[in-house]
Amino acid sequence: MKKALAILPLATLVFVPTSSAIEVFKDDKNAFEVGGFVDARIIDTQGVTEVVNGSSRINFGFTREMSGDWKSYVKLEWGVNPFGNATISYSSESNFETQSGDFLNNRLGYVGLSHGDYGSVSIGKQWGAWYDVVYNTNYGFVWDGNASGTYTYNKSDGAINGVGRGDKIIQYRNDWGDLSIALQMQLKSSMTDIEDDGSNNPNRLVSTEYDNTYGVGLTYQATDQLVITAGGNIGEPEGTTASGRVLSETDYIYGFGLTWGNWDEHGFYAAMNLNQNEFHDTDNLGRFLQESVGLETLASYLLDNNFKLMASYNILEAGDAYEAAHPGDVFKRQFAVAGLHYVWDNSLVLYLEGRVDFSDFTSDNPENEAKQSVSEDNAIAIGIRYVL
Repeated sequence: MKKALAILPLATLVFVPTSSAIEVFKDDKNAFEVGGFVDARIIDTQGVTEVVNGSSRINFGFTREMSGDWKSYVKLEWGVNPFGNATISYSSESNFETQSGDFLNNRLGYVGLSHGDYGSVSIGKQWGAWYDVVYNTNYGFVWDGNASGTYTYNKSDGAINGVGRGDKIIQYRNDWGDLSIALQMQLKSSMTDIEDDGSNNPNRLVSTEYDNTYGVGLTYQATDQLVITAGGNIGEPEGTTASGRVLSETDYIYGFGLTWGNWDEHGFYAAMNLNQNEFHDTDNLGRFLQESVGLETLASYLLDNNFKLMASYNILEAGDAYEAAHPGDVFKRQFAVAGLHYVWDNSLVLYLEGRVDFSDFTSDNPENEAKQSVSEDNAIAIGIRYVL
């Protein structure tokens, strides 16, 4: 485990599925590597078939040997969209014109120090300690974990509450034998003014504030095959109404995970994680889930001929408090995925994945039900991933 910690800065991402990197330069003091992948897929869902970008990314890692057995390191990663996302619009000059989506978006950026005995400290935008608990089911290419509490605020990147690719995080990592620990603080000041909807409702939110959060992740290598994880994350979002009333809630999540085998090795792999949370995520309309339970499972088998069979099941269900706050509304995100991957020498993967949706977004308001359901549907995708 100490050896693993020593090379941590050179890893493409901590606990990120299918990561790899190419060492571009190395001398007695410095090392530089490039990693990432390009993923193109054809997806059919919601009555539309189109070519889409599969979260393609590029990252750069830098390490430097320091005195006293210390290492310094930097990780920079951007999401890239190499396939285009142009739309047509009508300009103020009465001309038709095209507009293209961003080619790059920030995913990670942090700097740190590590030592074989004292552990590592890093600062910046990085994977949260909570991700150590639930990473084990996040290996599907097209439909990954939307029930693990990682990609919060309706499938965002988990930056706000520090559970996914968290913003402005200070993180400490170390291990003792088979036990590893990640501790973090997210130090930020985040205030947002909400546009007046003209309703004159005294309970209307006029601003929100979400400052510091705190998290912990524990990993125990019980056997060569079995890994046990546990942890949690907590923060306190606030809102101010038009009448000046301050609303304050505690956003917390806690849970555990079990993993058997290694996703990248031949043979059987199985994983699950379970979490309980309050005011941690939102429904598909952007309303808080007052309380919910999330479960993710994943199983796969990599055959000797490099074909991999995989299946997963996810469910995120809001509790009675949600239904009391929104009478007549139900929120249960539930789906299963099955896939076939062909792993071609670990640098090229051809894949086919299909999703069957069992979600329940029943509502007395047909408009709410339609809006909740629009991003959840049966689907099928075929793609190719080129790994650097």
